[in-house]
Amino acid sequence: MLGFADYRMYAVVGIVLTAGFVLLLSKHQREKILSYVHTSSRGRRISTSKTPPRSVSPERKALDDVPPPVDYKDIFPPSCRENLVKASEFLPLSRRNKLDTGENDSALFRKSVIPFTADFRECGPSTYTPTEVSIEEVQALGDFPNYAELSGVPLPEAYEEFKIETAVARPYRPLRWTYHQTMALTKMENDWWLELDNNYKSRIVEREQLFEKYGKMVLDYLPGSELASKELMEMILQFLCARYPQYFSLSKSAAEGYVFHNAIMETKTVINSKHPLHVLLHNVPEDFAIMLRNPDDGFYYFRAGILCSALGWNVSTKIGLQLKQIHEPIPDYKEKMEFSMDRYFSKLPTSRPIQRGSWGLEVDKPLFMPPGDPHERYRDLQTPDLPLSRIHLRVDWQTLRRLPLSGSIIFNFKALFTPVENFRDEPYIPALLSKILKEGKKNLMDYKNTWHVEHVVLPRLEEWEKEQVDKGMVEKDWEVRTLDESPWFPGWEEQWHRRQGF
Repeated sequence: MLGFADYRMYAVVGIVLTAGFVLLLSKHQREKILSYVHTSSRGRRISTSKTPPRSVSPERKALDDVPPPVDYKDIFPPSCRENLVKASEFLPLSRRNKLDTGENDSALFRKSVIPFTADFRECGPSTYTPTEVSIEEVQALGDFPNYAELSGVPLPEAYEEFKIETAVARPYRPLRWTYHQTMALTKMENDWWLELDNNYKSRIVEREQLFEKYGKMVLDYLPGSELASKELMEMILQFLCARYPQYFSLSKSAAEGYVFHNAIMETKTVINSKHPLHVLLHNVPEDFAIMLRNPDDGFYYFRAGILCSALGWNVSTKIGLQLKQIHEPIPDYKEKMEFSMDRYFSKLPTSRPIQRGSWGLEVDKPLFMPPGDPHERYRDLQTPDLPLSRIHLRVDWQTLRRLPLSGSIIFNFKALFTPVENFRDEPYIPALLSKILKEGKKNLMDYKNTWHVEHVVLPRLEEWEKEQVDKGMVEKDWEVRTLDESPWFPGWEEQWHRRQGF
């Protein structure tokens, strides 16, 4: 089943050990934690111009024992104060003067952190967000501030040759061998945070219909998420206008304030007339989950989101839960990942968003499947006459980033479907997927639930594997492993360009 915690996405983030975190602890705590850490080395492949970004962290061996508890209440995300000067460069002097660009008094800051359920608009000016930005400074920055400077993540380059009518998503194949419970994180490609394709219009309509039918099962928000929701919406609209200027723009008038213009849908949205998540519902075909830090314990909780692409779960079953509670169904999560996930969330900087992918095999193209949905019956049996043409690889391409003002962590993903038949022309993919399906760790494969289509898929993969060797597409003695081009495959760009007509 697909879920927020890798209900097809095993987790939002990977196992990362940072020296910065350890330095925050006392000497005794450091010694206890370091005594649990066991690292393993591995060879590195040779980089080329086509090699994707390196993994954010090397794979780690599982901890032998449960690590000692950590008091996250006193561990805050990296401060964003040093970015205020550049972000305020073009503000009127009266507003710029309200920005205190110096360092905060640490004790005062910790006593003045915004309460978990508080609406920032109702807080005093000396209240602070977890990234050490005061509410007075948030208000001085105003609507649509310079998030590129605030976050340290530049806006994307304009994609001028992009045509929505012919655009197809890049062919993500996040297949790995050996296949076990790691996150395989890489640095996010800034230009590709939000990727549009020729399904844009139909997907927007489908998501609007899902909301009309299911309501809070696909979109909801709890008190305290107001700033994060506004901040996320503004960052997304800035990204779309920069990346696809031929289709999106923002205007401002005294009568309406900010207005978002969408030339694909032929609509305009008055920003102040809708909740920020509803602005996204009508304009962005991706899912977003907002995780907020609770100052009472320092852990992160799912407090708002729009999620129209979940299989076997929904917003209403996860909202309000802590990170570890969301991930309870995941195999090996508590033993191997819970400690590292909590630590990673506590220290993720705004300037280092990451990306990863998860995958599964589906009959047809189910986008949203709440518990009890009729489509679930396909997962319970192997249909003898199931045609290969109905079986698809579903990839949920995911990103994780921290927002600079609210300090919230945003998990977003987009569901992409590819006919399994396409693998015949993709070097190494049949052999790699066949290996995973036949020899993957049992508890992970049971959770991934590919059994219902394996009787159709595996014989064809084995056939194509041999065919690719015979044609010289794959070396005869090739030993199955994660591809150097991962999450793609050799020659993917040529195929991708050809499908778009250039």
